[in-house]
Amino acid sequence: MVAERPKYFSDMQDAPEFLKSLDQTRRLSTREGWCRAHIEAIQVAIDQHAEAAFGNREFFLNKPHSIGPSRSRSEIP
Repeated sequence: MVAERPKYFSDMQDAPEFLKSLDQTRRLSTREGWCRAHIEAIQVAIDQHAEAAFGNREFFLNKPHSIGPSRSRSEIP
């Protein structure tokens, strides 16, 4: 069974303004001088929205990079 590749914000060519604002809010929230608990609550709410809408809680985070193509079990020495 092949798992569907998760979606990430950086993969979108023309993202809606709402998603752009959520991405910007999540990135800039760590630079503000607010209470840490408030920042974490905002980030959790944004991540929960991404999980409900796109099925990927890490939608706004950087997608993982690989060092090469995937290999099957028969190709591993």
